[in-house]
Amino acid sequence: PSSMMRSLVCLLLLLSPSSPFAPLPLPRSKPPAPPAPLSASSAPPSASSAAPSAAAPSAAAVDTLVIGSGVTGSTLAFHLSRNHGRSVLLAERNAAVGGNCISSLVSVPGAGDFVFDQGPNSAQPTPAIMRTCYELGLNDDIILADGSLPRFVYWRGDGAGRKPGDLHALPTNLPGDLLTFQLLSWPGRLRAAAGAAGLIAPPPEGKKESVADFVTRHLGKEAFERIIAPFCSGVYAGDPEKLCMSAGLKKIFRLEGLGELGPGLVSGALVRMREIGDERRENPPDPRWKTYEGGQLMSFKRGLQTLPDAVAKHLGEDKIRTAHTLVSLTKDASSDLFHATFEVGDGKEEAVIKARTVALTSPAPATARVLGGSGNLVPAAERLKEIYQPPVAAVVLAYPNHMFKEDLPGYTAGNPLRGFGILF
Repeated sequence: PSSMMRSLVCLLLLLSPSSPFAPLPLPRSKPPAPPAPLSASSAPPSASSAAPSAAAPSAAAVDTLVIGSGVTGSTLAFHLSRNHGRSVLLAERNAAVGGNCISSLVSVPGAGDFVFDQGPNSAQPTPAIMRTCYELGLNDDIILADGSLPRFVYWRGDGAGRKPGDLHALPTNLPGDLLTFQLLSWPGRLRAAAGAAGLIAPPPEGKKESVADFVTRHLGKEAFERIIAPFCSGVYAGDPEKLCMSAGLKKIFRLEGLGELGPGLVSGALVRMREIGDERRENPPDPRWKTYEGGQLMSFKRGLQTLPDAVAKHLGEDKIRTAHTLVSLTKDASSDLFHATFEVGDGKEEAVIKARTVALTSPAPATARVLGGSGNLVPAAERLKEIYQPPVAAVVLAYPNHMFKEDLPGYTAGNPLRGFGILF
């Protein structure tokens, strides 16, 4: 089973947020001129480079109105403006750009400064992200975690070894680690290995499988409960019994049937690895972009809000509308323009922005309310209300080094551990 377990662990790492199965690289375009440094990190976290604006925009319509200034909205507005020459306006309901990317700086007497993120605390590097960071002048602000360090699962009950609860590092040195890897029982390991090799039941007809259904069918109940469920819950903050496999983890879903040696995930993964090699040879990253290794996570020296702040500084205050909450979106038949109505600040004022196109990066319930509401601009958007939005609370704890009985994994003298938080 050792060779099968090696393949299984590779598949488990695919499901982690640091998967090397990254999105396809962007096609290489004509290299842009190196941008002037934007010095986004010179401002303290959570202080947006664009101050809240209640001023009404000019009557002229913009090419694209982008709703939401998180990473998705900010990067969209940046590329449309810089690389496609479109006039854009970026609207955000909060008082600062960033959406759910809220980076804060806390000074603790006697302990120094702590930077923490109240929303997402790390990102998976991709060629598209590295290109964006380069063009924003953020190469020197990027920090990368050590991708060689193991992922841990905390498990209580059978399989916890000699303790009521224990941390289990997923194997990285095979087959040697198998002797001490107690999280899965031997029957559980054999079941996962057989499933990874392709000894599985066919998928159900006429039904979309949840993450739990798919993984259990392939790797067994024990592997799902003890390894996949903790990562899935931590990354998505959702219930793997309800998350749709083909939508939530479509790269892994595609592996079934992709391989040449049967329906197993291992066979599909081998084909996918060859595809990735071909893609990277055909679209190599620009050497001016920050380089990274598979398995690494990234952030910025002053938190993830660094990226939206840099975009806001690049666009300029006249292209940013903070403290603007979208309440309605209509389309004028005579001019073929969209009219977006916003509540400004505390809601006592309104502003109307005209645009030829509108891109919404807002959460599903808000998008359903605007597109499928009284204006009925996109009737099908009403169904977005059916998407459950799990509540998420961020709890930040800091401990002095001397409180740890032993060094944390990856720590060496003079080289402090770089970690971006723990997902429970």
